[in-house]
Amino acid sequence: MEAVERVLEEFNRLHGSEARARILQIKGDEVIIEFEGSFCATCGLYDYFDDIKWEAIEFGLELEPVEVLEAEEDDFEHGRYVVRYRVRESKLRGINLEEESG
Repeated sequence: MEAVERVLEEFNRLHGSEARARILQIKGDEVIIEFEGSFCATCGLYDYFDDIKWEAIEFGLELEPVEVLEAEEDDFEHGRYVVRYRVRESKLRGINLEEESG
């Protein structure tokens, strides 16, 4: 799951000042990811979970958030969330979309 690690590196590069993500467990076609940080107050919390999905496409993966397993928030706008994702290799991997469209 080297590609999943690269996805999280990119997520952390883009969002690290607000939220950081790390892999807790990989088992079969599922990955458990922990998010921790202050999270942007104007962004929707679930947008962070979906951002992993969009980053994964760039690495030829489909990462679909399935379930929030844990949610902890403190009084100082800081939170920790554990999310289960389903992982698949993207069907678009290796396809040149410009050639396909003609």
